[in-house]
Amino acid sequence: MDIIYQDNHLFVVVKEPNQLVQGDVTADLDLLTKAKQYIKTHENKPGNVYLGLVHRLDRPVGGAIVFAKTSKAASRLSDQLRRRNITRHYYAITDQLVNKRTGKLIDYLYKDRSNNQSYVVNQDHPNAKKTILHYECIAQKDDHSLIKVQLETGRPHQIRVQMAHAGMPIVGDQKYHPNPKHHQQIALWAEELSLDHPTLKKRMTFHSNPPTKVFPWNLFYKE
Repeated sequence: MDIIYQDNHLFVVVKEPNQLVQGDVTADLDLLTKAKQYIKTHENKPGNVYLGLVHRLDRPVGGAIVFAKTSKAASRLSDQLRRRNITRHYYAITDQLVNKRTGKLIDYLYKDRSNNQSYVVNQDHPNAKKTILHYECIAQKDDHSLIKVQLETGRPHQIRVQMAHAGMPIVGDQKYHPNPKHHQQIALWAEELSLDHPTLKKRMTFHSNPPTKVFPWNLFYKE
């Protein structure tokens, strides 16, 4: 486990790309199960280990994610998430130069669960959900742009589908990039997570750097 922070209430770790957060029909080992196994072994926990799932990351996406080690922490963190008090910043790389350096994307998304894909739809769509993110282009190199994204809402595949719809598809996005390069890892990373500690009542911020030695992250990060 790549652990960023842990105490009696929080368990903040780095999710590896292509790892499930929670188990599905593939039966692949998921991060939630792996984290429970780690806690059981290293903290000598008897019986079943409680670990609350607070938020998710898409399977291809890596980065910082928080779990709750108590039901009280889970309830308070979930309430923060509903009130948009948990802030999440992502880094994404596009394979084109972005003209508008900062912006706010507002769309209405529909999630088709039969094929696990989200679509931008009209506001009057019966299942449309308003979706908002803010972005800033912080660097450009070799026809690539490094984008910092802050979520205001948390919809399935939100960053990926909104950026693709805005003409800024993410490198390696096999689902939403109109011309993806096959077998290329998506360049989307959950870099920062800020929240109020559920019992200490202090603001805490956690960071996770993307894999800086691999393309296209190595265009912007140097060891």
